[in-house]
Amino acid sequence: MEVIPAIDILDGQCVRLFQGDYQRSEIVGDDPIVMARHWADSGAPRLHVVDLSGARDGQLAHLELIATLVRAVACPVQVGGGIRTLDHMDALLAQGVDRVIVGTLALEDPDLVATACARYPGRIWVALDSRGGKLATHGWLAQSEIDALTVAQRLEERGVAGFIYTDILQDGTLLGPNVPELRRVSDGLTRPVLASGGMGSLADLLRLLALESSGVRGAILGQALYKGTIQLKEALRAVGNPRWQDVPLQDTYYC
Repeated sequence: MEVIPAIDILDGQCVRLFQGDYQRSEIVGDDPIVMARHWADSGAPRLHVVDLSGARDGQLAHLELIATLVRAVACPVQVGGGIRTLDHMDALLAQGVDRVIVGTLALEDPDLVATACARYPGRIWVALDSRGGKLATHGWLAQSEIDALTVAQRLEERGVAGFIYTDILQDGTLLGPNVPELRRVSDGLTRPVLASGGMGSLADLLRLLALESSGVRGAILGQALYKGTIQLKEALRAVGNPRWQDVPLQDTYYC
């Protein structure tokens, strides 16, 4: 199972949101490049970068910054937020991004997503951002009544490589992931799923190991890393990454 630090960028700064609310953002770092290097040096197998400004505004707001970030680290970087066109995907992948993650686009133009999947096999993932099992779009600011699993199953048939499931009501709360909903979604899919939203302790992370057989292949950690309730190296050890068996645990990022 991968343990993946999240770097959310809003107006050029690293922030954390509470339940997806832009009005309840907290700055956790002034420089996303420094943040990326910190987590990469601490052993992150990949980084999850979200352009929150782009997600809100429907465009790539930080392409140059993301390109610099990708070049600054050795681990692969996946990027989401504001990716609404094929040109957006082309631009990100041309800069060395490993995976692009679409959300709103997957709901509004699944044919375009299928075209992207054919052009970039294995590199197009979909964010399933859910409130009560129903998908939210446009940076979580718009709410649909469409079931997340139903959409995901249709997108699987169009070649999507994997999914990131976020329970918005858990996100940023440190109260633990929505395990029943994660199980429902992952059991209904054949592609891998990354869990996001709510992880607050090592126990929460270990609960996800029971879902590996259902297709949950990793966890994206944000608030827990920045608040220090989970240490990245400790989490890597817990899920069996041998690289960190004998490395000191002091890796918490304090802004």
